[in-house]
Amino acid sequence: MQKTVRAILIVFLVIAACTRLPDPGLVENPRVVILMYHRITEGDAGNLYERSAEEFERDLLYLRENNIRVIDFNELEAFVSGEQELTTNAAVITFDDGDHSWYTLAAPLLKRYRMKATFFLWASKVDMDSFLGWEEVERLSCYTLDGGVRPFSFGSHTMSHQYLMSMKSAFGGGEAFQAYLDEELGGSKVLIDRHIYGSVEALALPYGDGSGDEDIIAGARRHGYSFIRTSERDVTGITDADLFRLPSLPMLDDTDQELIGTYLGIH
Repeated sequence: MQKTVRAILIVFLVIAACTRLPDPGLVENPRVVILMYHRITEGDAGNLYERSAEEFERDLLYLRENNIRVIDFNELEAFVSGEQELTTNAAVITFDDGDHSWYTLAAPLLKRYRMKATFFLWASKVDMDSFLGWEEVERLSCYTLDGGVRPFSFGSHTMSHQYLMSMKSAFGGGEAFQAYLDEELGGSKVLIDRHIYGSVEALALPYGDGSGDEDIIAGARRHGYSFIRTSERDVTGITDADLFRLPSLPMLDDTDQELIGTYLGIH
C-alpha cells in the first residue's frame, strides 16, 4: 500500500514539475503610465502640486507590489519601436521644475528602491531660491547602480517656463517664434548638457501648453529632442505611442495610489 501511494506521489510530482505555470507578471496588452511629480515635502504637502515623502514612498511600494516596471524614456522608445518587448505594465517617473527636495527627499527613496527617474529642469532657475544647484544636478547625473546603470536622467522644462502657445501668439508665429524656441528649447538643452552625463533628450511642456503643436515639435526635433511629455491625462500604449505627445498622470497631494492601477487597467 505504501509503495502504491509513494508511486502515485512520485508521478504527481513529476507531472507538476513538468507543467509550466504562466508567469503572473505577464500582461497581454501592457501599457505605460508617466507619473508627473513636482515638489516632495518632508511633512504634509502644503498645496495641491506637492506630495509628501511618505506618500511618495507609498507610490514606489505600490509600483513594486503590483509588478509595474519602472523604465526611462529610452526604454519606452525601444518598446515602441519593437526593439525590445514589454511584457508587463510599466511606469516612467518624472519631476517638473527643479525643487531642491528632489535631491534631499526624492532621490534617497528612489535609490532605496532602485528606481529610475527623469528630472525636468527649469534651466534658468537652477542655483536660485529653493531650486537645485548645478553641483547637485551633477551628483545625481553621475550616480550609478551596480553594473554601471545610471538611474537618473535630466530633461528640459525650457529656459524660462512660459506658456509656449501664448508666446507663439505674441510673436505671431513664424521665424520670430522659432528664434524664441531656439533659446527656450535649444539654449536650455545646451546649458543642462554642460552639467550632466550624456545629453538631454526629453522636453516637458510648461503648464502642458502646446501639446501636439507642429511648430513646437519641429523646434524640439531641430534641437535634438526625442520625446515631449505633456500634461494630457492618459496612459501610453506601445503600438500607438506618439513620442512627441506623451500623456501623463499628475501625482498631486490627494492622488490615491490606486489611480495608477486604474490608468493601467489593473483595477
